[in-house]
Amino acid sequence: MNKYALLLTLLFGATALLAQPKTGSMLIKNGTVLTITKGTLENTDVLVEKGKITRVGKSIPAPAGVEIVDATGMYVMPGIIDAHSHIALDAINEATSPVTAEVWVGDALDPFDVSIYRALAGGCTSSHAMHGSANAIGGECETIKHRWGTKNPEDLRMANAPRTIKFALGENPMRVHGEGSGIIPASRMGVEFVIRKAFTEGKNYMEAWNKYNEEKKTNPNAVPPQYDRRLQTMADILKGDIIIHCHSYRADEIYMLMNVCRDFGVTKLCFQHVNEGFKVAPELADFGAGASVFADWWGYKFEVYYSTAYNAAILMRNGVVTSINSDSGDYIRHLYHQAGKTQRYGGLTDDEALALITINPAIQLGIDQQVGSIEVGKDADIVIFKNHPLSVYGVPQKTIVDGVVYFDINEDPDDIRIDINPEESFPAFFLEEQHGHSHDRCMQGAWEFLFERYQNFFEQQKN
Repeated sequence: MNKYALLLTLLFGATALLAQPKTGSMLIKNGTVLTITKGTLENTDVLVEKGKITRVGKSIPAPAGVEIVDATGMYVMPGIIDAHSHIALDAINEATSPVTAEVWVGDALDPFDVSIYRALAGGCTSSHAMHGSANAIGGECETIKHRWGTKNPEDLRMANAPRTIKFALGENPMRVHGEGSGIIPASRMGVEFVIRKAFTEGKNYMEAWNKYNEEKKTNPNAVPPQYDRRLQTMADILKGDIIIHCHSYRADEIYMLMNVCRDFGVTKLCFQHVNEGFKVAPELADFGAGASVFADWWGYKFEVYYSTAYNAAILMRNGVVTSINSDSGDYIRHLYHQAGKTQRYGGLTDDEALALITINPAIQLGIDQQVGSIEVGKDADIVIFKNHPLSVYGVPQKTIVDGVVYFDINEDPDDIRIDINPEESFPAFFLEEQHGHSHDRCMQGAWEFLFERYQNFFEQQKN
């Protein structure tokens, strides 16, 4: 190896080391450990070494140099996971086409978003940073860890998390494209057609590449198909390499997408919001689809008029892997409160209710081998609560990611922004509020994109 090659090797090696997220070691002593998958363990210790849980048991001796955290009288549980969020993103919607499978929100991660720290204050250690719901088929999403304080977007990415993509049914893609641009889809049946057409094109693209790969074995002059990122993404969905997460409300559309996926052999599917999921709970279970729901949030537009706070419990009792999500920079801090509502509306047990915000969203995101429960070998993403997390008196005290404390209620500064500009005006997405979408960020960017068109439309109506 010449000196230049050696220098480059050392340089790239050093860069790789610098890119590794921080890990920590600690011994959490004498807490009530809510493992989620292995019951509740009283007066139990959790040993964390280099970001991993290495032992769970009583009277574990502290290795030399390892910090001891006294959790006496406290509750220790896995970090909360939000399966539907838009925090830590600079861009949400690519609203220019009914299908934008070629884009990826991971290109626009924002480590400076203060919502990351606020999520940590609510015990949330991971979230699913999603594309918005302006398109029948939107862009790929990104599963992130809340490693607050970094200035490097790469540090937010969760290693080995499967690829996911956002689909959307109903009013959002109809309004953005049918009403806003005069193109398909303008109806719910149009949404189905757009999805079927995209799957068909992805299938044809995949078959063309398979044919080329076979032909080049015997023909060195074989010509490959033209690469297309959108079609490649659709092909990867068909191959099972990407999990679909679909914005949905009405039971008829939920059932429709399951039928479409069956026709194309797609099995990895999780519905988001799913307000009428209780109507098709057995069908969701039979398909093997997940459901990520709101606890008691509906009625904010016509297609979300009909729902019930018993939705999560009904889905779980029918065998559907169910989670509760926030879709909000505010509710993400209160997911343990949202989970507690299922005990009032459905009578879920403590472990069942907490599974809604821990192991179940981990399963839906394909990261349950890494996080979601307190088990040996898993990442040390842990929250320590004063009072039970399902109690109205539950308050997170420490939030730990990879064995590193990122939130401590006793060391919570008044201003935790990374980049403070005293001349900056308060950021407010006023157009969102004008159009009635201040409750979430699913349509951020789409309304700005369409505002001028709608404005012209309303002016014409007046005249």
